[in-house]
Amino acid sequence: MLRIHLIDGTYELFRCFYGSPSKVTSTGSEVGATVTFVRSMLRLLQEDKATHIACAFDHVITSFRNSLFDGYKTGENIDSLILSQFELIERATEAIGVTYWPMIEFEADDALASAARKLSANPNVSQILICTPDKDLAQCVKEQRVVCFDRRKGVIIDEAGVSSKYGIYPESIPDWLALVGDRSDGIPGISGWGKKSAATILFHYKHLEQIPKRPDELVVQVRGAQRLIQNLYNNWKSAQLYRELATLRTDVQLDVKLKKIKWKGVPKTLFKELCLELEELDLLKLVKNWVE
Repeated sequence: MLRIHLIDGTYELFRCFYGSPSKVTSTGSEVGATVTFVRSMLRLLQEDKATHIACAFDHVITSFRNSLFDGYKTGENIDSLILSQFELIERATEAIGVTYWPMIEFEADDALASAARKLSANPNVSQILICTPDKDLAQCVKEQRVVCFDRRKGVIIDEAGVSSKYGIYPESIPDWLALVGDRSDGIPGISGWGKKSAATILFHYKHLEQIPKRPDELVVQVRGAQRLIQNLYNNWKSAQLYRELATLRTDVQLDVKLKKIKWKGVPKTLFKELCLELEELDLLKLVKNWVE
């Protein structure tokens, strides 16, 4: 039985950029995050012995969601030294021998959600690890079969873990984000709703449509229930839009055949060319599995 690793490449780029030292090549290119990413992926493949792996990237920052809501995230405030490594880190992934999906119309999260749905239907797959701490992807968690894996902390979050961390079931994550908002994605949320009040109500009612329109019909107790319910239904169309923005698509067309995402080794020529470009020949010493 196989364990599948699905990598949130955009998250990894940001994590490596802010968590590792700068590296500027002789041509003036910032490559520090990419170098750290390569080291991290090689550890996963060779020390942790990952066998089937794919990585999704936001090839561009905008997606179909920007056409739904003007306030949705753009690349406007992203450090230019991160943006300059978007294309480089994709090439680095290919040079390691890992399948990657560059997203344009959709987002990397949509690709991961779609791959997880398709692969979880394969009887040869025992577990899918979505490698990210991103709360958006918690909606994909299914018992212990599809889980989120925070590689930095070494923590696996299964369905019980989602309930423990957020106070709701995975299926309610988009509804929860619609209410509380998500600053990183530009989703404002509904006025008055906090994480605790939203979790308390959604743990019982699960989805927005099931929340009573009258506060006296609530079977759970929250402070300011009358104001919360009023704000929700006075902004009902906005709440539905925010949930749509937070709901990951699972219909992205990807080649997720097991033979496609099986890691066979590091392509020697491509990787040597990458190391020369990064001016990091020491990376060659880390490779144990070469393919021509």
